[in-house]
Order: sequence, then C-alpha cells, then structure tokens
Amino acid sequence: MKTFSPKKEAIERKWYLVDLKGKTLGRASTVIANLLRGKDKPIFSPHVDCGDFVIVINAKDIHTTGNKVAKKEYHRHSGYPRGHKVTTMAEVLEKHPERVVEKSIAGMIPNNKLKKDILKKLKVFADADHKHEAQTPTPLEI
Repeated sequence: MKTFSPKKEAIERKWYLVDLKGKTLGRASTVIANLLRGKDKPIFSPHVDCGDFVIVINAKDIHTTGNKVAKKEYHRHSGYPRGHKVTTMAEVLEKHPERVVEKSIAGMIPNNKLKKDILKKLKVFADADHKHEAQTPTPLEI
C-alpha cells in the first residue's frame, strides 16, 4: 500500500460565488477560508494548495455581532518613529469594505509559504458586480 499525495498540477479547482448580504463576518469567513485551503476535499493535504477559487460579493452588507463596528481597531506601523496608525472597522467599512473581509479571511489562513498563493484565489467585491462571469461560478449558500 502506498500513501496518496496530491500533486499541484493534478488538482481540479472550482469557482464559487458567495453573497455576504446580511451574513455575519466571522461565520462566513470560516467557510470561505476552508474552501480556499481545500479542507472540504478528500485529497486535502496541508503542504499542498488544493483549494478552490472564491468570489465574494456584497462585502459592504456584512454585519458583526456586538459592538465590533465601533470598537474593533486595525493597527499598522510605517516603521518610522510615531508611525503607528489606528483605524476603526467603521472607517474601513466606509472607504474599503472589501478589506475587512480580506483581513478576516487572511487571519484564518496559516502563516506559511502557501498563504500568499491561497489568498490569490480570493476575489472580494464591495457590491454585486464582479468581473468573473466567464468562469461560471457555482453559487454557495452559507
């Protein structure tokens, strides 16, 4: 008997369309992160990127539990003295709502060499219009 190991070239990737209108951010992000990694497939292996492509629409219509919109903060630093910047979730949702979803999903992907390749398969759009109709994505209900 031999152990099966999936090869990068032999993996069949599907396209999924996820509508976040009225969905909770964290619960939707876990499902999307599992699809991106391929954890729903029987050939899943942690050292091979065997996940599918995911198109997320209506990112501006998500909601969160509690008072996270007002209190959750995103931190970044420029590397210079006094270069620490803080923005709240409300400010980010107003300007770039797709970044909230991207950051939430990116936090659920392991920090290894595959993370960059896995996140390239995620396409997030603030409203219902997207440019991937040619891939004929399968609608996925969360």
